[in-house]
Amino acid sequence: MISLWSILFLHFILLLPLFVNIAEGALTFNVIKFGAKPDGTTDSTRPFLSAWASACASTVSSSIYVPKGRYLIRFTEFRGPCKSAIRVQIDGTLVAPIDYNALGNSGYWILFIQVNRLSVVGGSIDAKGAGLWACKKSGQNCPVGARSITFNWVNDGEISGLTSINSQLMHIVINSCKNVKVSNVRIIAPDLSPNTDGIHVRSSIGVTITNSNIKTGDDCISIGPGTRNLWMEKILCGPGHGVSIGSLGRDFNENGVENVTLVNSIFTGSDNGLRIKTWARPSNGFVRNISYRNIVMKNVENPIIIDQNYCPNNIGCPLQGSGIKISQVTYQNIQGTSATQVAMAFDCSHTNPCAGIKLKDIKLTYMNTKKAQSFCKNIGGTFGGVIVPDNCL
Repeated sequence: MISLWSILFLHFILLLPLFVNIAEGALTFNVIKFGAKPDGTTDSTRPFLSAWASACASTVSSSIYVPKGRYLIRFTEFRGPCKSAIRVQIDGTLVAPIDYNALGNSGYWILFIQVNRLSVVGGSIDAKGAGLWACKKSGQNCPVGARSITFNWVNDGEISGLTSINSQLMHIVINSCKNVKVSNVRIIAPDLSPNTDGIHVRSSIGVTITNSNIKTGDDCISIGPGTRNLWMEKILCGPGHGVSIGSLGRDFNENGVENVTLVNSIFTGSDNGLRIKTWARPSNGFVRNISYRNIVMKNVENPIIIDQNYCPNNIGCPLQGSGIKISQVTYQNIQGTSATQVAMAFDCSHTNPCAGIKLKDIKLTYMNTKKAQSFCKNIGGTFGGVIVPDNCL
């Protein structure tokens, strides 16, 4: 007599090819086989979550495959821990609902949380952010908005070859992660789109960002408290607000930022270049061991700037002094043109002056041919090679 278990197992084996492809010990879960529709209008959130649940439960490495087409998904949380490595291969485009209220006040659109050995590769995500930007500009009562794709507590992760378009808020967020690689991404949003940071890193260790082109309305890359061992290379930034450490020091007890490197990058028409920004209030945080090397500026406002007097509306800043201690920051081989007459501005804290600032081979002109200026306040350091504008250390 054939048992009920045998019948169920045979039924499972017969149906398995409808949902997965099996090759060389790895599984591929195609979202279309779970019911996703590549028409851009049918809600495919549940099929994506079903594909994720199957991949997350797999005891061997697996892939979630998103074929060409447009897939409408709402707020989606892909939660771990999972049993093995997962690769999300996107050949199509994920689109958010046109109605910005559909994402509510969750703060997220696509969230990966508590997952190890995760790769998100290729494709595009379009958050349809213009409606929310218009709402905020008009002064209406609007939702907070959503970050487009977020890694929370992801270790040994990767985002590669992804294009992010018109995020409501930040495009890519790396938060509380270890060993995440971001490479060959494109980020696109208008220069006046509010709070649309390209890539935001905070409370993370060992993140690398390489070979990426970022055009947005806020920081191309923003670096928050608790970031350590961050490597950035071959970044094209602009329009945008530059590569910014900060703002830091909003809270008194705040983890510091250290061992951050940016090399071989180009800024074009951005509102800032290399920026460190801190609140003018007491804090036990710090910024140290920062290196900027081989950077080209093309018509950039504030190519080099440290601003430790950030205090919107002059509220909550007793003594107007930042507690963030900035030290051991190196600027080497920074060349190009400034859109502002002051090309180097170091406005450091009077309660915690900047120390160990190193300038070497700086050549920045104002609007191609005019002489630029520098400004220094509460700063100490050294210089070498040719320094243009005139060194004020």
